[in-house]
Amino acid sequence: MSLFAQSHSARSPHRRRAARWLALGDSYTVGEGVATHESWPVRLAALLAEAGDAVEPPRIVATTGWTAGELLTGMEAAGVWPAREHYDIVSLLIGVNDQYRGRSPAEFAPDYARCAERAVALAGGQAKRVLGLSIPDWGVTRFAAGRDRAAIAQAIDAFNARERGHLTARGAQWCDITTLSRRHGDDGAFLAADGLHPGAAAYIEWARLGLPAARAALAGLGAHGH
Repeated sequence: MSLFAQSHSARSPHRRRAARWLALGDSYTVGEGVATHESWPVRLAALLAEAGDAVEPPRIVATTGWTAGELLTGMEAAGVWPAREHYDIVSLLIGVNDQYRGRSPAEFAPDYARCAERAVALAGGQAKRVLGLSIPDWGVTRFAAGRDRAAIAQAIDAFNARERGHLTARGAQWCDITTLSRRHGDDGAFLAADGLHPGAAAYIEWARLGLPAARAALAGLGAHGH
């Protein structure tokens, strides 16, 4: 394998500043195969703005093909780690390439734990401001034709169980997009042209599904920040 216009209505002196978002991941976060404004982080930022939670355009540190270990290196190359600044929300969606390359959940877990620890640190040490998303099931797509789809699904479920357990035990937000990815299956209306990555319509659904968790992550931010 990882725009929106904010309303500029009259501002009160107590209006909260726009929240800062760091999106960490792989092709699913960068939006492989779709335009930048069609990726799920940008779509979700727009939904947050509509709901009254002003958010700056997400800073995206993600590249197609990254494993969790490569995300760690990429964070350093991008200058976001070691942490020099904090974000109001940090999303983390990683792991599909670890699974695709044949790593076991046990082999993957330490790298994911490091990614999660960095995400919490970058969120100012507040785990509740971290939004973890589950790995979608690429085994249902056209790209996976002829492969053992059941084995892929089983592996992805095992990876997600590790991720969810790690994050929720620390009080982070969690959003299951795997079920939605399976519902979309190999429907071309929800796939990019490569038959593997999600299309724009799928990312809209991901954003809608993630909205409650994202709002929970941003809850309690004071006027002009925290």
